Amino acid sequence: MSRAESSWERLVNAALQRDRAGGGSGGGPGQGSLMEYVPSSLANNRDIDAILRAADELQDEDPSIARILCEHAYSLAQNLDPNSEGRGVLQFKTGLMSVVKQKLAKREVGTIDRSQDIKRLQDFYRLYREKNNVDTLKEDEKQLRESGVFTKEMERKTLRRKRVFATLKVLGNVLEQVAKEIPDELKHVIDSDAAMSEDTIAYNIIPLDAPVTTNATTSFPEVQAAVAALKYFPGLPKLPADFPIPATRNADMLDFLHYIFGFQKDSVSNQREHIVLLLANEQSRLNIPEEREPKLDDAAVRKVFLKSLDNYIKWCDYLCIQPAWSNLETISEEKRLLFLSLYFLIWGEAANIRFLPECLCYIFHHMVREMDEILRQQVARPAESCMPVDSRGSDDGVSFLDHVIAPLYGVVSAEAFNNDNGRAPHSAWRNYDDFNEYFWSLHSFELGWPWRTSSSFFQKPIPRKKYDLQTGRATHRGKTSFVEHRTFLHLYHSFHRLWIFLAMMFQALAIIAFNKNDIYSRKTLREILSLGPTFVVMKFSESVLDVIMMYGAYSTTRRLAVSRIFLRFIWFSLASIVISFLYVKALQEDSNPNSNSVMFKFYVILIAIYGGVQLFLSILMRFPTCHNIANKCDRWPVIRFFKWMRQERHYVGRGMYEKTSDFIKYLLFWLVVLSAKFSFAYFLQIEPLVGPTRMIVKQDNIQYSWHDLVSRNNYNALTVASLWAPVVAIYLLDIHIFYTIVSAFLGFLLGARDRLGEIRSLEAIHKQFEEFPGAFMRALHVPITNRTSDPSHQAADKNKVDAAHFAPFWNQIIKCLREEDYITDFEMDLLLMPKNSGRLQLVQWPLFLLSSKILLAKEIAAESNTQEEIIERIERDDYMKYAVEEVYHTLKLVLMETLEAEGRMWVERIYEDIQASIKDRKIHHDFQLNKLSLVITRVTALLGILKENETPEHAKGAIKALQDLYDVMRLDILTFNMRGQYETWNILTQAWNEGRLFTKLKWPKDPELKALVKRLYSLFTIKDSAAHVPRNLEARRRLQFFTNSLFMDVPPPKSVDKMLSFSVFTPYYSEVVLYSMAELTKRNEDGISILFYLQKIYPDEWKNFLARIGQDENALEGDLRNERDILELRFWASYRGQTLARTVRGMMYYRKALMLQSYLERKAGRDGESTPFGNDATDAEGFELSPEARAQADLKFTYVVTCQIYGRQKEDQKPEAADIALLMQRNEALRIAYIDVVDTPKEGKSHTEYYSKLVKADISGKDKEIYSIRLPGDPKLGEGKPENQNHAIVFTRGNAVQTIDMNQDNYFEEALKMRNLLEEFDPNRGHGIRPPTILGVREHVFTGSVSSLASFMSNQETSFVTLGQRVLAKPLKIRMHYGHPDVFDRVFHITRGGISKASRVINISEDIFAGFNSTLRQGNITHHEYIQVGKGRDVGLNQIALFEGKVAGGNGEQVLSRDVYRLGQLLDFFRMMSFYFTTVGFYFCTMLTVLTVYIFLYGRLYLALSGVGATIRERAILLDDTALSAALNAQFLFQIGVFTAVPMILGFILEQGFLQAIVSFTTMQFQLCTIFFTFSLGTRTHYFGRTILHGGARYQATGRGFVVKHIKFSENYRLYSRSHFIKAMEVILLLVVYLAYGNDEAGAVSYILLTVSSWFLVVSWLFAPYLFNPAGFEWQKVVEDFKEWTNWLFYRGGIGVKGGESWEAWWEEEISHIRTLSGRIVETILSLRFFIFQYGIVYKLNLQGSDTSIAVYGWSWAAFAMLIVLFKVFTFSQKMSVNFQLVLRFIQGVSLLMALAGIVVAIVLTDLSVTDIFASILAFIPTGWGILSIACAWKPVIKRLGMWKSVRSLARLFDAGMGMLIFLPVALCSWFPFVSTFQTRMMFNQAFSRGLEISLILAGNNPNSGL
Repeated sequence: MSRAESSWERLVNAALQRDRAGGGSGGGPGQGSLMEYVPSSLANNRDIDAILRAADELQDEDPSIARILCEHAYSLAQNLDPNSEGRGVLQFKTGLMSVVKQKLAKREVGTIDRSQDIKRLQDFYRLYREKNNVDTLKEDEKQLRESGVFTKEMERKTLRRKRVFATLKVLGNVLEQVAKEIPDELKHVIDSDAAMSEDTIAYNIIPLDAPVTTNATTSFPEVQAAVAALKYFPGLPKLPADFPIPATRNADMLDFLHYIFGFQKDSVSNQREHIVLLLANEQSRLNIPEEREPKLDDAAVRKVFLKSLDNYIKWCDYLCIQPAWSNLETISEEKRLLFLSLYFLIWGEAANIRFLPECLCYIFHHMVREMDEILRQQVARPAESCMPVDSRGSDDGVSFLDHVIAPLYGVVSAEAFNNDNGRAPHSAWRNYDDFNEYFWSLHSFELGWPWRTSSSFFQKPIPRKKYDLQTGRATHRGKTSFVEHRTFLHLYHSFHRLWIFLAMMFQALAIIAFNKNDIYSRKTLREILSLGPTFVVMKFSESVLDVIMMYGAYSTTRRLAVSRIFLRFIWFSLASIVISFLYVKALQEDSNPNSNSVMFKFYVILIAIYGGVQLFLSILMRFPTCHNIANKCDRWPVIRFFKWMRQERHYVGRGMYEKTSDFIKYLLFWLVVLSAKFSFAYFLQIEPLVGPTRMIVKQDNIQYSWHDLVSRNNYNALTVASLWAPVVAIYLLDIHIFYTIVSAFLGFLLGARDRLGEIRSLEAIHKQFEEFPGAFMRALHVPITNRTSDPSHQAADKNKVDAAHFAPFWNQIIKCLREEDYITDFEMDLLLMPKNSGRLQLVQWPLFLLSSKILLAKEIAAESNTQEEIIERIERDDYMKYAVEEVYHTLKLVLMETLEAEGRMWVERIYEDIQASIKDRKIHHDFQLNKLSLVITRVTALLGILKENETPEHAKGAIKALQDLYDVMRLDILTFNMRGQYETWNILTQAWNEGRLFTKLKWPKDPELKALVKRLYSLFTIKDSAAHVPRNLEARRRLQFFTNSLFMDVPPPKSVDKMLSFSVFTPYYSEVVLYSMAELTKRNEDGISILFYLQKIYPDEWKNFLARIGQDENALEGDLRNERDILELRFWASYRGQTLARTVRGMMYYRKALMLQSYLERKAGRDGESTPFGNDATDAEGFELSPEARAQADLKFTYVVTCQIYGRQKEDQKPEAADIALLMQRNEALRIAYIDVVDTPKEGKSHTEYYSKLVKADISGKDKEIYSIRLPGDPKLGEGKPENQNHAIVFTRGNAVQTIDMNQDNYFEEALKMRNLLEEFDPNRGHGIRPPTILGVREHVFTGSVSSLASFMSNQETSFVTLGQRVLAKPLKIRMHYGHPDVFDRVFHITRGGISKASRVINISEDIFAGFNSTLRQGNITHHEYIQVGKGRDVGLNQIALFEGKVAGGNGEQVLSRDVYRLGQLLDFFRMMSFYFTTVGFYFCTMLTVLTVYIFLYGRLYLALSGVGATIRERAILLDDTALSAALNAQFLFQIGVFTAVPMILGFILEQGFLQAIVSFTTMQFQLCTIFFTFSLGTRTHYFGRTILHGGARYQATGRGFVVKHIKFSENYRLYSRSHFIKAMEVILLLVVYLAYGNDEAGAVSYILLTVSSWFLVVSWLFAPYLFNPAGFEWQKVVEDFKEWTNWLFYRGGIGVKGGESWEAWWEEEISHIRTLSGRIVETILSLRFFIFQYGIVYKLNLQGSDTSIAVYGWSWAAFAMLIVLFKVFTFSQKMSVNFQLVLRFIQGVSLLMALAGIVVAIVLTDLSVTDIFASILAFIPTGWGILSIACAWKPVIKRLGMWKSVRSLARLFDAGMGMLIFLPVALCSWFPFVSTFQTRMMFNQAFSRGLEISLILAGNNPNSGL
C-alpha cells in the first residue's frame, strides 16, 4: 500500500526521539518541531494547524519565514480568544511564543525588522516556486501516470507535488491576510497555485467538493451516475443567491434540505458521500452497460429507497397511518432520492436519538410533510420546526440539531443522569427503550410538530440526591410497556411455558412411577387428570406476575395492553378456581361408591375442550404453515380476540416464524433431547425413589436427636424433601446437559458434512496441492468468461490456466506470512509458486513439493533395469513425475535460448534421440543412466553461473561448463549408434574440433528466463525434503484452514466492482495501541520483561524478524541501533499482543485483497482472454500502486476506528495519540473517529460543546479533519462502548458493517473470501424465509499458546464459536450476536436502532442485544465457517474471572430485560427452549449445578443432625440409598465436566483427527483443566446470582496483557473471597459435619463416593487462584505475600483509601451492593441457614446426654454470648492513658485464665469432653458468620445502634481465619522446590519455562540483565 515515505519518516523519527528520550511516555511534537496541539476551542483551528505545519516544514530552510508564520498563527489565536478562556488556549499561546523567541528568533542574524516581513514572504514565495520547479511538477507526474506503470517513483512525485502546493497555499493565504496589497503578477500566480493544490479541501473517499486528479473514484460511471442523480431538479424551489455552494460542483437536493432544515454543513457533506456510495454500489450490481453519460437506474434507486425506509413503512403500517406519500408506485425517482436524503440527514445528525428508530420515523414523517408544503409553495424558506419560536419567519437560528434533536436529547440525558451511575433501580428511570416504545402508539402524535415541549413526555425528573432511593414519583413519568424489576421471578415470567411444561412432565412421570403396577387403572387416570389444575394454577401465577411486573408503567402504557393484563388475570383466576373445584368434586364423587361420576365426566369434557382450544391456538400461532390461515382469520373478531389474549401485539416480535422444513428440523432435535432427558429422569431419578419414599412416609415413632419442631405427624415431610430436593434440582438442570451432548454430536456431523477438518496436516496440503488451483477458481475467483470459445483456449491446458490465476494470490499469502515473520526467507522461496504464465506448457508447482525429487529420480533411473520400471516407480509420486517433466522441458528451453547455431543443433539432436529412445522403449540401451549424476553435476555448474549477472569471467565459466557437459554426454552417456544422424554429428564434431562450439552465448536477461534458470538450479541443488515446510505452527494452521475452505460450500463471488460494499468498525478507548520500548523492556519483580517473554514463546518468529531487518539471529534488542529497526521491533511485539496495531494491520488486509482482486480483474478485462499464458493477465506486480485498484477498493471498503477519547489524548500529549497517528500514516485508508470536547467562552461563562469528528492522515503525517459534526451534548449517557460506536457509525459506508473488537486480528488469505461472505446476504442463498441480517463468522483464538489457562479459554471458546454456533444457526435458527466479528446488514440495522443497545447497566452486554433486536425485528442470523477472524482472549486467571464475571453479570441483567421477555413469550416453544438454554438458561443451570451440591449436602446435614438418617439406617429401609446417592454424585461430576468435555473432544476430533484429539484432551487434563472449569463454575454462579438479586453488573477492564506477573495473595483473596472462598468453606463445614454425625463405621466407602465431587469442588475453589498464579509456590514470594497480606488486613481505612490498600475499605466495598429493602430481606433469609449447624450440633454433645429440650439450645446461645463478650474484651483498643492500658491487659489476662480454668473444670466435673469443645467451635463458626451476614445486610440499622465497629472486628477475625486456612497449604507446598517447577511447566509452554530456568541460573534471578 502507498506510504508517504519521507513524511512518514519524519513522524517516525520524531516518535522515536521521544521513545529514546523518555521511554515512549511523551506524546508531543518531535525534536525541533514547531507543531503543538492546537486546542479545539479555537474555532478556526484548521487554519492555525495548517500554518504551523508549514512553519514546521520551512524552519530549516528559512527560519525568518517560519517565525513570521508562527507569529501570524499566534495573532489568529489571540483574535479568536483574546482572554485565553478556552481549555488549553493559554498553554498553547505560551508554548508558541516560547518557540518563536527561543528557537526561531535566535536563528535570525541581527535584529528582527518586522516591517520587512511582507516583502520577505513575497520573495520567499517566488523563490520556493523556482526551487521546487512548480511549473514542471504537474506535467512530470501527468506523463508518469499516462505511462500506466505504477511505481514508487510516481508515488514520491505525487506526494512531493501535494506537499509543495499545500505549503504554497498556506503562504498565499498568510500573504493575503497580512499584506494590504499584493502585486497583480504575484496575485495571479497565488490564485493559479491555489487552484492546483489538492487535499486542501478534506474529503473522505470521493472528492465531491475538492478538485482532485489523483483520486480515481470520480471516474467510475456508477459514481458519476449517482452524483448526477442528486442534482437540483426542476421541482425544487430556487435557493437564495447567498447560499454557499462550492465552485467545484453544482447545487443538489441535499443543499436544498440543508437550507430549509438547517442541517450542519459537515453532516450534509458526510451524508452526501454516504448516499452517493449506496446508490453507486447498488448501480454497479445491475450489470448495466457503460454509457457516455452514465444514468442511475430506477431499480437501484428503488432498492436503496425501500431498504432504507423499510422500517418507516412498517411503522406506518403498524400504526395504520398513511405514509408521507400517497402511492409508492407513483413517486418519481427525484422524489424518492429527496425522501432518502432527508431520512439519512435526520439519522446522521440524530446523535443519541439514533437509538430510538421509531422516534426517527416520527420525525421523518412530519418533516416530509413540512417539506411537501414548501415544495407546494415553491418558495425556499427555513422550516418552522427547525427554528426558535421567537424568530419564525426569518432565516436566523435555523438548526435541526437545536430545535428537533436537542429537546429529545435533553429529556433522555436528564433521565440517564438520574440513574445514579447505574445504581438506581431500572424501574425508577426511563431508558432508551422506554422513549422509543412511546412512538409505538398513536398517543405519540400528541407531541405535535414542532415539538410540544410542555407534554409530559418531555417532563424531566427531579435530580436524585445522594443516598436517596426515592423515585420522585409525584413528578416522575412512568416506564413504557415494560418495567425491569430486579427479581428472579423474571425467569418464570419470561419462560413460563418451559416451567409449566417441566412441572407437568415431572408430575406425570411421578404419577406413572408411583402407579407403575397399575398403570391403566381409573385411579391412575384420575391422578393424571390432576395436570389440569396444575396447568391453570401455573398460568394464574403467570398472570399474577403480569400484574406485578407492570407496576410502574400503568400510567403510560396503552390502555388496551393494561386491559389485556387484567382480563388475563380475571380469566385465569376463574379458570383455576373452576377447574380446581371441579377436580376436587370429581375426587369426592369418585370416593363415593354409589356415585354415577357426572362431575368427573363433566371435568374431563371441560379439560378436553380447554386443551383442544389451547392446542388449536398453539398450532394457529406457532406452526409456520398455519400463519397464513391465522392471518386470514384476523377478520373474525373472536379469533382476533383470542390471539390478542394469548400474546400482546408489539411493534417488534411479529412474524417470528420459520419455514416448515426448518421448523421440523429443530422440532426433531428437541424431541431427541427431551426423550433422553425424560428417560433419564424417569428411570434413574424418579422411579428409584418411589419405594424409599413410600417406606419413609409410613414410618412413625422416629426418635429425633434434637428438639423437633416441624417433623411430627406430617409423614416425615422434611426427610422426603431432603431425598427429593436434589432430584428436582437435577431434573431442572439436566435438560441443558442433554442439549449440550446432542448439539455437540449434531455439530460434529454438520461440520463433517461441511468438510471441516479435511485438511488438517502438512501432509494433506502436500498431497492435495494440485487440486488447489481448480478449487480456488471454483470458490474464490470470478468465473472466466469465454474460456472455451476462443480457439487458443481449446489448446490451452485448463490446469495451466487455473494455476496461472491461482499463483498471484497464493504468492501474496506466502509473502504476507513472511512479512509477519512466520516463515523464513528460504521457506518463502520454497512455498512461492511460479507465475505459470510463460512459454512452458506445463504447470510449475512450488519448490516445497518438488524439492529433492530430481535426486531421488536419478537414483531410481540408475537402479532400475527397464524403462517401464523407471516410469512405474516415478509415477508413484506425482510430484516426482512433475519435477522430472519440468526439468526435462525447462532445461531444453534454457539451453535453446542460451545457445546459438551448432549448440542449439546439439540440444535438438540430444532431445530427439531421447524421444526416439523412449518411443522405442530402449532408453537403457541408448543411454548410460547410471552416470546421470555426472550430467546433473555439469548442468548444476552451468546453471549456477547462468543465474548470475553477465561478466567476462562468468561467460568463460559458462562455456567451460557447457564443454564439460558436451564431453560427458558424448563420452559417458550416449551409447547408441550415431550413424543414423551422421551428418548432424559430423557438423558438431567439426565445430568442436575447431573450438567454435558454445563460444557464442545469449546470456539469459529476460526476467522470465532468468526465473526459470534460478528455479532449475534450485530443483537440482535442494537435497533435503521440504515435508516440514513451513515449520511454524501458526503458518501451518492458517494454510490448512485456507486450503480446506476452498473445498467448502462457498457462494460464488462477484467481481470487485459488482460486490457488496462494506465497512469495518472498531471501538477503542484507551487500550495499548503500540508497545513502547520502555514497556517492552520493563522488568517485573522476577526480572522478566514482555520482550523476553515473547522471545521465548515465539523463538522462531524472533529469528525470522531479525533476519527480515538484516540482523544476526543471535542479536539482542540492545544491538538494534537503527531507529527504523527499533520501530519494527515495537511493531513485531505489538503484533503478538492484543493491541490496536495488530487489529488495524489485520483489517487493512481487506483493502489489500480487494486491490489485488480488482487489479487482476481489470487486467483480465482489458487484455481479454486471448493470451492466457501472456505475461500480463496474471501479473500482480505493482497492484498496490494502481490508482484504479485503490479507488475501487476504497469504494467497496471503509475502515473506521472510533477512538472515543483521541482528542483528549492528543491534548494531553499521550503516547497513544502519537501511535494512532502513526497507524494512520502507515494505512492511508484508515479513518479515526473521535469525540472532541470543546470549551468555549459564552457570555462570560465556559460553555462545553461536543463534536463527532472524522480524521485521516495528511501528507505531513498529521491529522486532517474531514468532518466535524456538533452533538447536542455529552454522547455518553449509557454504556460507553455502544455510545462510542453510535457517534461514529455515521462515518461508516456500504451495505454491510463488520464489528471488530480491538483485540482481534485478520489474515490476508481470509480477506480474499470477504466478497464470498457478503453474497450470503442474497435472499436466494436458502437461509430461510428471510434473508440474513447478521452473518456469523468463525473466530480463531490466537492467545491459546501463551499459557495453559489461555489454551483452556481458547479451546472452550473455539468449541462454542464452532460446534455451538453451527447448531444454533442451523437447525435451531436461534443464533444471536455474541460479540465480534459478525457482519451486519448495515442499512437494516442503522434504521432499526444500531448495532448495539446502550441503556445503562441493563445493556451491559451490549453486543447480544443487537442479536435480540435483529431477531425481534424479523431478522435472520446465520453462521459461516469457511472464513475466520483472529480473536484474543484473557490469559491470566484474574483476567478470565473478571471477564466471566462481566458476562455472567450481563446475563443477570438480560434476565430482567424486555428483549428476553418478548423472545421468551413470542418464539415458538422449541425455538424458545433453544434460546433459553443458550443465553440466560445456561447461567441459571450453572447456578443450579452449584445449588444442587448445597441442596444435597444440606439434606444430608438434616438427616445427620436430626437423627433420622441413623434411625432409617438402623431399620434398613433405604437399602438402595447409597446407590442412588452415588448416581447423584456421578451426576455432579458429569455436570461439571460435560460442558467443556464433550463439545471440546468432538471439536478436536473433527478438526485435528482422533489421535491428536486424545493427546490434546489428555494434555489439558494433566494441566488441571478440570480444576479451572470447576473454578469458572463458581465465578459464573456468583456474579449471575448476585446481579439478579442486587445489581452491580459493570464493565470490567481486564487489561488483556501477558500473564508474566505474580499475583499477590491479598489480591487473589480480595477478588475471590466472596465468590469462591466463603462458599467453599461452607461446603467444607457441611462435609465435616456430615462426616462426624452422618456416617456409621461401615460408611467410609459410601462417604467417599458421596462426597468426592464436593471435595473436588472445594479444592478447586480454594486453591485454583494459587495453582494458576505465576510463581505461586516460590518460597520467597510466599513470604512476601504473607507480609503484604497482614499489612493489608490490619491497615485501617479512611477517606480516599482504596480496597487494595486496606481491608476495611475493601470490606465496605464488598457489602455496598446491598442497597434495597428487598435485597436486605433476601440476604437475611439466605443467612438463616447458618444457624442450623448450632441447632443440630448442640444436641449431639456428650454434655447434654439424651436431653432434647429447647433449653439445651438456649444454653448454647448463652455460651455463644460469653464468647462474644470475651472477644469484645480482647478487641477493646480505644485510645486511653498508659495506666488504663495496663489495667486492660490485666483484665484480658485474667479473662483468658478464667475461661481456660472454666473449660478444664467443666471437663473434669461434667460430661463435657474435648470432642465437645471442637464440636462447639464447629457449631459457633457458622452462627457467627450468619450473624455477621445479617448485620452487613442491615448496615444502616446496625450503624444507628452503634454496633458497627464490633461487627467490623468480627468480620476481620473471620477473614483472618479464612485467609490463614488457605495460606497454610500454599506455604507448605512452597517448602518443596519441585512444586514450583511443576507449576511453571504446567502454566507455560516449554520454551518459556526452559528459557526462564536457564536465565535465572545464568543471570542470578535476573533474566534481563543484558537488556
